[in-house]
Amino acid sequence: MAVSGRKQSDLQGSVAAGSAEDFDHCCEPCLTTGQRIEAHGFCVTCQEYLCKTCHDVHRKTKVLRNHQLLQRYDFDTIQTTRKSNNECTEMCQVHKKEIIKFYCPSHHAFGCTDCITSGHRTCKVDYIPEKCVGVADGKEFDDVKQKLGEKLNEASEISKKAKRSRGNINDYNKEIIKAITEFRKEINVRLDLMQKDALKNADDIKSNNNKIIQVVLDRCENMISGIKCLQSSLHASKSNHHDGQLYIDIKRAESTLKSDELNDAQVTLMDTNMHYSFQRNSDLETLLSKTMVFGEIVNQSRHESTKVTKADRLIGILDVNVKTSSNEANCEITGCAVINTNKLVLADRINKKIKLISIDNRLVQEEISLDSGPWDIAVMSQDQFAVTMPFIKEIFVMTTHDKLSHVRRIKLDRHCYGIDFNHDCLYVACLPPPSVIVLNTQGDILNNIILSFLSPRYTPYIAVRKDSEILYISDNCNDNITSVSLQGKVTATYKHTDLSRPRGMLVLDDGSLLVCCYKNGTIHKVKGDLKHGKIMYKGEDGDLLQSICHSSRYAKIYVGCVGDQLKVFNTQ
Repeated sequence: MAVSGRKQSDLQGSVAAGSAEDFDHCCEPCLTTGQRIEAHGFCVTCQEYLCKTCHDVHRKTKVLRNHQLLQRYDFDTIQTTRKSNNECTEMCQVHKKEIIKFYCPSHHAFGCTDCITSGHRTCKVDYIPEKCVGVADGKEFDDVKQKLGEKLNEASEISKKAKRSRGNINDYNKEIIKAITEFRKEINVRLDLMQKDALKNADDIKSNNNKIIQVVLDRCENMISGIKCLQSSLHASKSNHHDGQLYIDIKRAESTLKSDELNDAQVTLMDTNMHYSFQRNSDLETLLSKTMVFGEIVNQSRHESTKVTKADRLIGILDVNVKTSSNEANCEITGCAVINTNKLVLADRINKKIKLISIDNRLVQEEISLDSGPWDIAVMSQDQFAVTMPFIKEIFVMTTHDKLSHVRRIKLDRHCYGIDFNHDCLYVACLPPPSVIVLNTQGDILNNIILSFLSPRYTPYIAVRKDSEILYISDNCNDNITSVSLQGKVTATYKHTDLSRPRGMLVLDDGSLLVCCYKNGTIHKVKGDLKHGKIMYKGEDGDLLQSICHSSRYAKIYVGCVGDQLKVFNTQ
């Protein structure tokens, strides 16, 4: 990160010099070169604090030797007689012999008289010697100091997370190598070459992720160094009554506070929170003589493979109780998703909670309370997911890293309900008007698809085809499933006598859909072209099915309902 008006090397030198000891006064001539040295004297004529070297130069140099000099023990008298200096001393970077006297708020630029004349004729500029009067005692100075402290803490926290993530990357890499080695023992020597390729792939992933982490660490360290330097400069300018320089320091600090550097580092860091594991090639176990890849290192942070039985119906095997002692009412699981391969994350709308369920022991491991009822969930990465909050018009991006917690909020101008994630984009079903907005992971809107055929009162769920070319909308008002292009054009519609109030949907590997129905407790399997479908499960009276997700690792379908039970089905 670069700070305007001073070289990075100067900043680092200044921070390094000031990190060992904090002085009440430092040498002002040395400070102009980025060196922070304790003052041993004061020149009344120059109105500057001097280190021992500069103090001795004053005594020896002909043009300076008649200046009135004070020693350290006279510093207490200096503060009562020293006048605030409104004059600027910093030289212009463009016109080397001119002094900076102006600041342009429109362009966040400092300049001398020549700069303003040539480049800012039409701008309303600040004349620093006038504008800086009283700046040391103003609210702007206090605000900048406080915000710099907050920014420094934020940078330090991200740096800590980056270091933890680097440790996780090494752990994941060890697990991959272990899995590869164990699998290698079961096959014969002819697979040496494929083993070598797989290990290289694993090492490349580790290397690439560590490079990304190093970028994050470098950004954080630069930000931390820059902030500390700004803090030091602010303190020095105020202590030395250099109000002109203090004004410049404040404006530089404000520009730093507006920087997106930390947000960019956070996004880069989140992209590395990926759990890779070695997935065996099942064909190799029986067909070792064929030419195949040794296996592949799969990113389990994205949607899992969804292979569902070809049987005519789903067989429920058990119900999981998702109620906790803190619940004030029966649950309503409007959204569910598999995360970290062995956990379920649930949206309990009625109790305003997000719950984390262990698939292995079928217990609620953790929950977090929200100010409003959540609706649907989409997994974004191995430990990160997005939750729609329709009643406050926001999307919460949350993480299971260390514990359930918020990452950031994305504000919208409409109520958001169903959500899906595909090819690094969020697809969100909204109203009013009935629409689908497509956002990147930072919340920037990439597309706004108006669904004019829908009722403004529908409760929308959405599923995205694997190629992201077709969106499926469950229209609970008209009891149908509609496929829509990215331009909002209806491509097909599916209706069935038992398709009653369709809600959550799941896209399968073969392109077909599983759809759960709220009113009559049925689950339908519908072909991707919406031409044919069949009932896979018919529940009992009172089964109100809301949401659906799948785990390929456990070969299970999970269905969220109105009530305290999460339904579990076998897929094999």
